[in-house]
Amino acid sequence: MSRLAHVASGPYAPPVPVRELTVVSADGARLHVEVHGPEDAPAVVLSHGWTCSTAFWAAQIRALSADHRVIAYDQRGHGRSPASRVCGTDALADDLEAVLGATLAPGERAVIAGHSMGGMTVLAAAARPALREHAAAVLLCSTGSSRLVASATVLPLREGRVRTWLTRRLLGSRAPLGPVTPLALRILKYGTMGPGSAPHMVEACARIVHACPRRARHAWSRVLDLLDLDHGVRELRMPVEVVVGTADRLTPPVHARALAAALPSCVGLTELPGAGHMTPVEAPELVTGKIRALAAAHISDASAKTDAVHAEESA
Repeated sequence: MSRLAHVASGPYAPPVPVRELTVVSADGARLHVEVHGPEDAPAVVLSHGWTCSTAFWAAQIRALSADHRVIAYDQRGHGRSPASRVCGTDALADDLEAVLGATLAPGERAVIAGHSMGGMTVLAAAARPALREHAAAVLLCSTGSSRLVASATVLPLREGRVRTWLTRRLLGSRAPLGPVTPLALRILKYGTMGPGSAPHMVEACARIVHACPRRARHAWSRVLDLLDLDHGVRELRMPVEVVVGTADRLTPPVHARALAAALPSCVGLTELPGAGHMTPVEAPELVTGKIRALAAAHISDASAKTDAVHAEESA
């Protein structure tokens, strides 16, 4: 079967962007960025997870770009962003800062949504000036801040050293994923999606994940293994909403509950019954609705506050 980087038709086929640009990060890494929707509309920034790409957000982009300016970018080494020798949470934060600086006007606020490693990117950048300047609100989907491997339930074993050791080797495998076969679809569904996920959802995710270069997959698995961003949770001071699937084997609900308890301004925790790790694909309407509601509630207020600050500074 063909190694397509995404499905070519249906609700999860990526729409054509209004424009594309290359953003250069602090260390020179080049990032592929897409912009969808009207230029003068409220802004939304989408940050995808490990082994994914901008195509992962296709359903959200399609729905939101009618009345929002949607900015999506490929994490370094993923999608159309070339691999870099530098892999780490500081690099993820640098990249998000670079994207925000290149696509938003000074003082312009946006809703930032991160899934999995994309949510960890937001946590890594929590104390960065660019995030505090531009983030009106944040949506964290299926993510965590530490102890990812130890708490993952991909393997049906009791929590402990043996399960952690085996999970580390499974997630960090250098083996190629190969073509998207019926067996590959079953394996991906078991590990990353809820049991009730529709075949077209599984197909969409499999195409994206299998297209990720194995070197990038392995390199970033090591970063996730050592992840410790608990300090970033406390620094994320804007309104934050958290979403997780109850059947998430990679970032189980224990992570979402810990985030909700530690965030300075958590405005909601939603646990989706039966959903797995790929919540934006498995529950597209709900995730899109959360982003839309955050934009409606916080972007105009944030912009007004920014304008007031600028007026005081000019007085």
